[in-house]
Amino acid sequence: MAEPLLVVDVQSGFINDFTHHIPQRIACLLERHQHEPVLFTRFVNRVDGPYYRLLNWQGCESEPETRLATELEPFIKPDFVFAKSGVCGIPDELCRYLQEQHFERIFVAGIDTDMCVLKIAMDLFDIGIEPVVLTDCCASTAGLQAHLAGLAVLSRNIGAKRLREAGVGDGTLAAPD
Repeated sequence: MAEPLLVVDVQSGFINDFTHHIPQRIACLLERHQHEPVLFTRFVNRVDGPYYRLLNWQGCESEPETRLATELEPFIKPDFVFAKSGVCGIPDELCRYLQEQHFERIFVAGIDTDMCVLKIAMDLFDIGIEPVVLTDCCASTAGLQAHLAGLAVLSRNIGAKRLREAGVGDGTLAAPD
């Protein structure tokens, strides 16, 4: 039986030297047809939001930076893409959907392990849905140390047994060259 997968913020604005491998890894995972439904979040930086106001960061305001990675396009259903405006975790619309579906467990993959992936996994945990973070399908735009820091915090807060490999990383922890 297929279980849901939530793909967090795998979008053009977050693809860099540390994360470039994640869209292909998630596409490989999805080609196995083990996850249904496949849900996506997409970060949209609002002009009135904290990233503009408090950090003076103006990225990911609009396309092309908010466009989900092209490698994932064959798997995207528009009704299953949920916009969010910060490290807000699960958007209200997605939270309602998850609760209506009575999911008991959701697999999580995406970018940034130390920020949005962490927050969403902890929110899932808080609403009583078991998050399983696929560690080889996550990375951080700030690099390997930030990714590992996110995993360490997740291990403590949702339990180490909820951090698993999907088997698509070819044994590499950091982004391949």
